[in-house]
Amino acid sequence: MLKELRNAFAGATPVVALDIAIVLFIVYRLYMAIRGTRAVQLLKGLAVIVLGAFVSQFVGLALTNWLLNQVLTVGLVALPIIFYPELRRALEHIGRGSLFSKSSLLGPRERTHAIDEVVRAILSLSERRIGALIVWEQETGLKDWSESGINVDAAISAELLINIFEPNTPLHDGAVILRGDRIRAASCFLPLSENPELNIDLGTRHRAGLGISEQSDAVAIIVSEETGAISLANEGKLIRYLDEKTLKEWLETNLYKRQLDHFLLRRNLNWKE
Repeated sequence: MLKELRNAFAGATPVVALDIAIVLFIVYRLYMAIRGTRAVQLLKGLAVIVLGAFVSQFVGLALTNWLLNQVLTVGLVALPIIFYPELRRALEHIGRGSLFSKSSLLGPRERTHAIDEVVRAILSLSERRIGALIVWEQETGLKDWSESGINVDAAISAELLINIFEPNTPLHDGAVILRGDRIRAASCFLPLSENPELNIDLGTRHRAGLGISEQSDAVAIIVSEETGAISLANEGKLIRYLDEKTLKEWLETNLYKRQLDHFLLRRNLNWKE
């Protein structure tokens, strides 16, 4: 099999090789987009039906083959509906390319100040074991979810964030959504993660933080109400048990990284001129 593939590539023109490479890349990206979701199980079921259709046709089971073909026809029509979350995530990933990046940039000074205030608030909440969920918008807009909460539109400050999550206050339930160096909304409802492999011990806050990171490039910071442990969700992955140094370093390295690079590049170009 490997020898046949090598011969096929050896005799292929550059255009054919490019065509094959593009298809393989698309298949790989599709797999990465649905990995860890229920879509994987659905694809396995679809593969079984396709295999059954081929086998039934080869053996000569006409009625079985007809039935499986009808199921496949209906399944192809239903695929866009079934895989809607994954398709949306893939399109949003494409839209986050540099061609579509936002023009409003957050300067390094404002960015550092905002990170310091958030980290200070998170540490205070963690020490007192007050549950919290803070979502930092990056390039994917979170308007749909921020509108589910209460509009705040205030500058980021540790005191305000701590006060929002104070138990028995009107806004302590739900998530706080940040945009740039401002608190955009509080008490927001977020989508829960669809990953079937998640630890059953994870609560609603962690699942919501993972859920928003699966559907956008947002960064979610979670404080556990039971243990006070600090976790961070990004790109559908959860980093748990962070301390002050690790959390701050991660945010400084990864938060608004593309925007920071653009800002520094623009400043260097202006300086050279």
